[in-house]
Amino acid sequence: MTMGKDATQRYKEWLEDPRLDPELREELEAIADQPKEIEDRFYRDLEFGTGGLRGVIGAGTNRMNRYTVGKASQGLAEYVLSHGKAGASIAIAYDSRHKSSEFALEAALVFAGNGIRAYLFETLRPTPELSFTVRELKAAAGVVITASHNPPEYNGYKVYGADGGQLVPDEAERVTRYIGKIGSFRDIRKISREEAEGAGLLHWIGEEIDRRFIQAVTSVSPRPGIVRSLSRPLRVTYTPLHGAGNLPVREALRQIGFTDVRVVPEQELPDPQFSTVKSPNPEEREAFTLALEMAKSDQAELLIGTDPDCDRMGAVVRGKDGTYEILTGNQTGALLVYYLLSSLKEQDRLPGHGVVIKTIVTSEMGAAIARSFGMETMDTLTGFKYIGEKMTQFEREGGRTFVFGYEESYGYLAGNYCRDKDAVLASMLICEAAAYYKTQGKTLLDVLEELYREYGYYREQLKSLTLKGREGLEKIRQIMEQWRTHPPKEAAGIAISEVEDYSLGIRGLPKENVLKYKLEDHSWFCMRPSGTEPKLKIYFGVKGTSGKQADSRLQKLVGHVMAKLQE
Repeated sequence: MTMGKDATQRYKEWLEDPRLDPELREELEAIADQPKEIEDRFYRDLEFGTGGLRGVIGAGTNRMNRYTVGKASQGLAEYVLSHGKAGASIAIAYDSRHKSSEFALEAALVFAGNGIRAYLFETLRPTPELSFTVRELKAAAGVVITASHNPPEYNGYKVYGADGGQLVPDEAERVTRYIGKIGSFRDIRKISREEAEGAGLLHWIGEEIDRRFIQAVTSVSPRPGIVRSLSRPLRVTYTPLHGAGNLPVREALRQIGFTDVRVVPEQELPDPQFSTVKSPNPEEREAFTLALEMAKSDQAELLIGTDPDCDRMGAVVRGKDGTYEILTGNQTGALLVYYLLSSLKEQDRLPGHGVVIKTIVTSEMGAAIARSFGMETMDTLTGFKYIGEKMTQFEREGGRTFVFGYEESYGYLAGNYCRDKDAVLASMLICEAAAYYKTQGKTLLDVLEELYREYGYYREQLKSLTLKGREGLEKIRQIMEQWRTHPPKEAAGIAISEVEDYSLGIRGLPKENVLKYKLEDHSWFCMRPSGTEPKLKIYFGVKGTSGKQADSRLQKLVGHVMAKLQE
C-alpha cells in the first residue's frame, strides 16, 4: 500500500498478507496470469479527491473494498483527532449500492477504533440527510457510502466537514496527507461491532433524525397551503430509480398536501444492480422509460425521478397537448429560481441581501432571472461543495442571505438546513410549483416559454469524451494542455473574446483544471476533466432571440468544437 512500489510488488504484498479477506484473495488469485489486470488494480492508490473516493468494487489499491475504505477512514480519523476534538463524532450514511452497508460499518468500526463516536444510519438514507445530520448532531465530520449515479459496479466514499459541506480541495488535501501516511493494513485501527457498541462508540440513527430532516425540508416551502387549495389534486408519477429517495420524497410530498403520488413499482425498492435501467441517472432520458410508460397510462401531469443517493432530481412535464417533455437541469433550475423568488416577492419576503449561486458551467438564464428580482448572483466551480462553502461563509460573516443554489447536473438547494444538493427538497419544490401554476391554468412548460420570451432563449448541452485507464487519463491531460497553450481564436465562425483558465485561480476561486471560452455573441463552451469518471466533459451554452436561432447556434458550436477535439 506504500507509494513508489510497482503494481506487481503491491499485488504480491496483498496476497501474502494474512489479514486479506478470503473473497478478495480468491479474486486476486484468479488474475495471477493477467499482468494488465494486475497493473490496472495496483498501479496507484484509488485517488482521494474533493469527492472522496470513487471506483469499481474489487480487490486492489485502485478499487473500492473494505481495505481502501478502512485506509480512508483511518486517515479521516487522524485528521479529526489532529484538531484536538476530544469526544468527537462522525455521522455515516449509505445508499443502495453493492457493499454500501458493509463499507459503512467498516468505516464506523475504524472511527470507533480511534476513539471517535460513530453515528450510523440503520438503513439507506439520502446524501442530503447526512449533510443535515452532521449539522444537527454537531459532528466533526460525515461520510456517505455512495457512487451517486455511476454504473452498478462502482461505489464511493464521500466526506463532509463539520459544517455539513463536502470537503473542498484544501481540506481534502489535508485528509489525503493523513491517508498517505498509512503504509499497510496493520496501520488501520479497528475494533469489533460488539466492542464499539459496548464502549458507547457506535450509535444507530433512527427515525427521530428522519422526522427532523423532513420538517427542515418542508419548512422551505414558499406556498405551503397551495397544494390543498387545488380543486383536483396534481397527479405525480415518481421513480426513486432503486435508491434512497423512495420514503423521504413521498413523505415530504405527503406532508405538504400531495395525495395523488404514484411510484413506479419496478423501481420502488432498493436494487444494487439498478436492473431496470442502463444508468440510474435522472440526467439521462433512458432512465425515465418505465416511469414515462406509467405516467402516460395514468395521465400524470408531472413525473419526477431521483438518483440512488437522492441528491439529484429530474422532472418531466405533461404539456397541454398530452405529450411529455423532459426538462434539463438548467430549465428546472430557472423554473425553481423564478418560482421561489416570485413567491417570496409576492409575500414581501425577499431578503435584502439575497444571493443566488450557480456553477460556471450552468446556464446564465437563472442568473438573469435572479438579478431581475434584485438578487446578487455568484458563480462557483463545478461541484456543490463550492456552493456549500459559500453558504458557510455567509453564515460566518453575516451580511448576505443564501436564497438558492443549483448546478446544471440536476442539483438544487434552498434554505439553510444542509450544505449539499437535495433531491427531496427539489422534488417538493417542482411539484409545488406545478401545483401553483395549475391554479393559474398553466403548465411548467407554459411558464418556461414565458421566461424565454422575457429573458432570452437560452440553450445548453453537455458532451463527454470517455477515455478509460491510465492511457485515457494521459490523453485527457494532453488535450487540456494543448487547448490551454494553443487556444483557438474562433469557434463556429464566431471570434473568441475571452479565455478563462481556472487553473490560475481566477476571480478568487480555487485552482482547478478547467478552461472556459467565451464568444463574442455571448455563447460559451467549457472543458473539464471529470473528478469521478474517466471522462472529459465539454459544456456548451448559447442565447438567442428565438428558440430556432438558439438551437442553430448551439448545433454549430457543438459540431465545431467536438470535431476539433476528435482530430
